[in-house]
Amino acid sequence: MLKQRTLKTLIRATGVGLHSGDKVTLVLRPAPPGTGIVFHRVDLTPPVDMKADPYAVGDTRMASCLEKDGAKLGTVEHLMSALAGLGIDNLHVDVDAEEIPILDGSASPFVFLLQSAGIEEQNAAKRFLRVKKTVEVKEGDKWARLSPYEGFRLEFSIQFNHPAVDRSGTKVAVDFADQSYIRDISRARTFGFTQDVEAMRSQGLALGGSLENAIVMDEYRVLNADGLRVPDEFVRHKVLDAIGDLYLVGAPLLALFSAHKSGHAMNNKLLRALLADADAWEWASFELPETTPARVAHLYPDLQFA
Repeated sequence: MLKQRTLKTLIRATGVGLHSGDKVTLVLRPAPPGTGIVFHRVDLTPPVDMKADPYAVGDTRMASCLEKDGAKLGTVEHLMSALAGLGIDNLHVDVDAEEIPILDGSASPFVFLLQSAGIEEQNAAKRFLRVKKTVEVKEGDKWARLSPYEGFRLEFSIQFNHPAVDRSGTKVAVDFADQSYIRDISRARTFGFTQDVEAMRSQGLALGGSLENAIVMDEYRVLNADGLRVPDEFVRHKVLDAIGDLYLVGAPLLALFSAHKSGHAMNNKLLRALLADADAWEWASFELPETTPARVAHLYPDLQFA
């Protein structure tokens, strides 16, 4: 069967919060089968536990923020994206601040941490959430949609009316049966515009942002000395965010996700619309190779039947 996964050992990292600017210590710990991804605000007395859950998402300004009993934990999407990309089902995440550290603004440092700790298969079947019928949400010219697909594919387009973005690719399609999360998505960094910084900081946002952890643009160009990592890094980061936001559903999706100008709020709204329709989804596990759709079997090339 395709098995659940956790880490072999715990691992820690320190960094700063993108929006708070505060120093953060992060500890990733193995968890038993069926645990899911559980965040722990260990700086609070008593600690507050927050399970990955679309209904726990509150603030979606520039990030996805979990909320419980008055406690908050922001910017969870990059770590969640890395966990989805590596097929990690169960994990305890200890955090001593109100935000996951931004590190370099992509998911790549989290991938490095997870791989350094080692990934361990568990004696329990991996559980997928299979989309059975199309669900869509719209807001003006923005939209996001989940459709039936025996695998995991994302199609995303963006529109910013900015020279640096318009010169890059504004559309991308990624199918993880054929492409690599680590190679094709994980290194894409978050981005922002200098003209928005003052307004964001007046709202307590982007206080820890810098050229070290984001792509920054003025009215005309990218200000980072090393430029972009890939020509279409902007739209690839939006895909990275969407993967993390969607993994808050608590299991890997079997679906086609397609979207135009979607962000954290719309991604979360889409998950809630999906879960609200009992006919639109079902749980799925795969015990035998011969009963597993080919694209599902290839989602995790290093995950073998056992």
